[in-house]
Amino acid sequence: MKRIPTNIITGFLGAGKTTSILSLLARKPENEKWAILINEFGNIGVDGAILDQQGALVQEVPGGCMCCVAGLPMSVGINALLAEKPDRLLLEPTGLGHPKEIINKLTTESFANYIDLKATITLVDPRHLSDTLYTDNDNFQDQIGLADVLVANKVDECVEYDLVAFDTFAQACQPAKAAIGKVEQGQLALEWLELDRIERPATHSHYHHHSDNAVPLPGFELAPGQTYVRKENNGQGYRSCGWFFAADQVFDFSQMFKLLSNINAMRVKAVVNTERGCFVFNAVNQVVSVSELSLDGFESRVEVIDKDLLPWDELETILLSIVQKS
Repeated sequence: MKRIPTNIITGFLGAGKTTSILSLLARKPENEKWAILINEFGNIGVDGAILDQQGALVQEVPGGCMCCVAGLPMSVGINALLAEKPDRLLLEPTGLGHPKEIINKLTTESFANYIDLKATITLVDPRHLSDTLYTDNDNFQDQIGLADVLVANKVDECVEYDLVAFDTFAQACQPAKAAIGKVEQGQLALEWLELDRIERPATHSHYHHHSDNAVPLPGFELAPGQTYVRKENNGQGYRSCGWFFAADQVFDFSQMFKLLSNINAMRVKAVVNTERGCFVFNAVNQVVSVSELSLDGFESRVEVIDKDLLPWDELETILLSIVQKS
């Protein structure tokens, strides 16, 4: 079997990993079939739902680090994708993930004949380089250290100080990166995918939350008459809560935007059916961006991640108050 070129696209919460993969998919060679393994800290699978609509082969590992539980969820997901004989495989670990364990798994004898592991690409929002909540996090530090390609994303939203800080930060990295870039809207260069991986040291040990139910997620099945389900997760000092709504549940666009803008959490993401159509909402520190999807009758998903335990019941009540059956 031909060894499949494989890249890990990593970065901390809100760095723009999914947007970057969407950009790569939009520019991939037309004759190629790409596969993506998505790993999310939460249990709802928002990112996988977005990428699944873009013509790629997608498998999900929700509920914590994909390499936990003896690596079984990750192995099952990769094997399912390799069986489809893709031309390229991309792995998107959770923003709270530790890429070293994933690299170790992909370079074992089990996968050596099937995977050609290329450069690891790490995305950074330069505005966070002065925030110790990010820079003191062990996973953030190892995501940087293990990167073959280090990319400043969202540079259009940065001030000059942020970009100078990134330049200084990136040039100080040892061993030196194979490439350093600055992009808007996750516009990663396709040629970065072809760069070779080199062995790089990880500073910290792997100590992730191990989720006993972390298995590839084909989708939720709601019981007859059930309109939504709620799933929670916690680990590594972070908490998440997510909601999955039936396809006939339609939200008020303006009220959804207002609600997500007012949630004081590190990360909020959603794919939502509204009276205006289906939209992706991304919020980082109460700054919301919106993009439209060409979908109809799609199951809505909302996921919130923060270090603190938020009033999930109150948030759920508000969500239910702005949704009505179509």
